[in-house]
Amino acid sequence: MTIDFNSECQSAAKLLVKLSLEEDLRDVGDLTSLSTIPADLTATVNIVTRQPGVVCGLAVLPIVFAELSAAVTVETQIRDGDAISERTLIASLTGPVRDLLTGERTVLNFLTLLSGIASRTAQFVAEVHHTKAVILDTRKTFPGFRLLQKYAVRCGGGTNHRMGLYDGILIKDNHIAARGDSTCAAAVADARRYAIAHHMNPQIEIEVDSLKQLQDALQESPEIILLDNMSPVTLKQAVAIRDASASSATMLEASGGVTLQTVRAIAESGVDRISIGSLTHSSPALDIGFDWPW
Repeated sequence: MTIDFNSECQSAAKLLVKLSLEEDLRDVGDLTSLSTIPADLTATVNIVTRQPGVVCGLAVLPIVFAELSAAVTVETQIRDGDAISERTLIASLTGPVRDLLTGERTVLNFLTLLSGIASRTAQFVAEVHHTKAVILDTRKTFPGFRLLQKYAVRCGGGTNHRMGLYDGILIKDNHIAARGDSTCAAAVADARRYAIAHHMNPQIEIEVDSLKQLQDALQESPEIILLDNMSPVTLKQAVAIRDASASSATMLEASGGVTLQTVRAIAESGVDRISIGSLTHSSPALDIGFDWPW
């Protein structure tokens, strides 16, 4: 699998790597390695997985060692997005041992976090592969890490939701509440008028928490309606209502408390999309370590 680690991802990674190394080194350096490792000692260390999953973050390795030392070479054995088993060699690093040790935690922090997200995403994708449902992330990401976390979701076979508030209109329940007694249809109509007036063409999505609100929103044919915290039975009813309406092209997205135990039934209800905040905010890290030659 080849997933594009684009220029925006590279820029984000460079900033985060600089921050990570600054947190570790300040203007002093790695005192332990400086005081215990000979300056001329070189070696090759292998990065090896301790459990199966989907690897992600290999694209960050050259960035870490470019910041630390031009003398370290990075050789990857697989690509981001590849499924791996336990004890898989994913990369080898060759260079001064001081630099390898100094960069170890930064490297593993990125690899374990991003591989964990990719691995958990792949599990969700596998659960719904027999349906039309697409697995999406949300904006529930760590500050500064959004581009990389959403890259990890793509590596796991998922799809990115909007990247931020700037590239899509998603009318949430708080927007409706803040408008007072305005209907869902009126909110969609206002959003459409704003987009047209500003020569924009974003997808318009609105969140609903009842079938009554769904029927109301369908009057204005938004591109997507988010069905919040509905049971599979209610989701099936929602799909039937959408299919029978004049807005049959509107996509339905299920969201709210989706787990690996519930996602299959949710997908089998017939919804088009399932968004899962836990992909980025709660995926467990994948266990990965450094294996030295001695």
